[in-house]
Amino acid sequence: MKKIVILISGRGSNMQAIVQASQSQQWPAQIAAVISNKPDAAGLAYAASQGIPTMVVESKAFQNRESFDTALQQAIDSFQADLVVLAGFMRILTPQFVQHYENRIMNIHPSLLPSFVGLHTHQQALDAGVKFHGATVHFVTAELDHGPIIDQACVRIEHADTEESLAQKLLVKEHQIYPRAVRLFVEGKLVVEGNRVIVNGSEADSCAI
Repeated sequence: MKKIVILISGRGSNMQAIVQASQSQQWPAQIAAVISNKPDAAGLAYAASQGIPTMVVESKAFQNRESFDTALQQAIDSFQADLVVLAGFMRILTPQFVQHYENRIMNIHPSLLPSFVGLHTHQQALDAGVKFHGATVHFVTAELDHGPIIDQACVRIEHADTEESLAQKLLVKEHQIYPRAVRLFVEGKLVVEGNRVIVNGSEADSCAI
């Protein structure tokens, strides 16, 4: 039984999708805790309503990233987490923190990595004139928005699309691929080889329209 700790900063819609999938699909896993760096994060109430322990490690209470990450790591480790899931967690993590959870910390980024790292990815895609946009689930490394790719999903960009419409299109896809990637981890089906993630002998960086 794998233990999962999910980190959020806001409403945690991807967290909710993962919780719901874990329950309906009866994963061999437990959502051990949901931790936020913001005490007013709306996702905390949802987690509590599901009987999931919640905790706040408020980033504003710390003088620097290192001290915050140390406290956050201690909180996560108190739940004996096998996997750490970033679900709208709006913090840049220190290399030491990421190394502690090597190949055990996931993130979802709203672009087809390695394209369009950072913020405002939907507008970046529109400005670049690409025909397809997407989301990527990946293992986190010290380099921002990089790391071995677990899964990807694509949407077609239409002429009338805006930053907001792309965000809505992609959120539906995110809620499909993120729970799927987490389930593959807890079932022991992911193997990292260099910068590639292998699922049962096949590469997992699929992209379906």
